[in-house]
Amino acid sequence: MTVEDQTPEPVSVRVRLDISYDGTDFTGWARQPGLRTVQGVLEEALSKVRREPIALTVAGRTDAGVHAQGQVAHFDTHGELDGPRLLHRLARFLPKDVRVTGVRLVPPEFDARFSAIRRHYAYRLTTAPYGAEPLQTRHVVPVRAGADLEAMRAASRKLLGLHDFAAFCRRREGATTIRELQRFDWEQEGDLLTAYVSADAFCWSMVRSLVGAVLSVGEGRRTPEWVGGLLDERERASAVAVAPAHGLSLIAVDYPVDSELAARNMATREMRTVPDSTGCCGD
Repeated sequence: MTVEDQTPEPVSVRVRLDISYDGTDFTGWARQPGLRTVQGVLEEALSKVRREPIALTVAGRTDAGVHAQGQVAHFDTHGELDGPRLLHRLARFLPKDVRVTGVRLVPPEFDARFSAIRRHYAYRLTTAPYGAEPLQTRHVVPVRAGADLEAMRAASRKLLGLHDFAAFCRRREGATTIRELQRFDWEQEGDLLTAYVSADAFCWSMVRSLVGAVLSVGEGRRTPEWVGGLLDERERASAVAVAPAHGLSLIAVDYPVDSELAARNMATREMRTVPDSTGCCGD
């Protein structure tokens, strides 16, 4: 074979997707045989558009019923990429409850899962006496009015920092439950009550368990000290109620600058070596 006859290897590029979805009618993010999942729907559409098998890596694997406004995923593909054209075509191929809101090339070191430095969630409730507004009912959880907001804020502050959150996590064999909770606060606007929760990563059911525990303080059934004491537990606490899935939304994921991606990937892998132990995994 002459040099002229040799066909160059196709160039592989890495693509970042920003994704939004209503999780109501999905069985979570992760692909499952015979079930409708966000990953399954997206990979099917992308594979058709790109005319090659596409596999996605995601920042956080949301559970059934959980929504996303700022989900991030990446995939590798061969050939040229026209981001605006791909965005437009995906809008035609995807169902109405999932949208790709951004497409761009990223360095090969970018990893939607391992490069993330923190994830941000919002949990939305309403104290309106008539419950959630019809346009909010799939995303907002009704609760009784009169919750002690200051007691809830005090309880939330006790959980900030680097701790073992085993009491708030569903057990996954071999997976660490040590996380750094960087933000947990509450804002109220009229009848709408929103918890904002940020951490380097979340273990399975952690956000909804945090919300459920603090809500019990607001309702007067528990004290802030009880919530803080849960950090001493090394097994999931049966007394912690898990808040309903549909109030939760992944609203953003933070990443370092490009020059720090490789170092971040290495640090994350060293901290969490068990498959699927990074991300929200069930939240």
